[in-house]
Amino acid sequence: MERALIILKPDAVQRGLVGPILTRLEQRGLKLQGLKLMQVDEALARRHYAEHEGKGFFASLVSYITSAPVVVAVVAGKPGTVEMIRTMVGATNPAKAAPGTIRGDFGVEVGRNLIHASDSPESGERETALFFQAEELIAEWSRVTDPWIYE
Repeated sequence: MERALIILKPDAVQRGLVGPILTRLEQRGLKLQGLKLMQVDEALARRHYAEHEGKGFFASLVSYITSAPVVVAVVAGKPGTVEMIRTMVGATNPAKAAPGTIRGDFGVEVGRNLIHASDSPESGERETALFFQAEELIAEWSRVTDPWIYE
């Protein structure tokens, strides 16, 4: 199974969009392996956004992600899952995101774009390890709907 880390950012939590966004992921057939509400501290935010350190927007990323609670989730599916999730999420700039995507339907500005999704299977594994301990994940469990989702 391929997995991705999803972060429903402070704007998604504050606007009451956690349920609708998670519903879209589940309705698509993705399987939850971990889910929690948390307050991201500065050290974790800096590790998560390390690839952006030194860029002009780094400080605002850290400040924003630590400003209020977030919901983090690990979702899994067959190979290609990360790419599928990225398509569902839409362009980083919600003004350019296609209608029907999460950002296209709910977002307005880049700085309030609701959701983070891993950009590769490797990032999914690295980011999952930042936010979840192994014992917090339920990687292997069966749903009665799985045969109706996967061939």
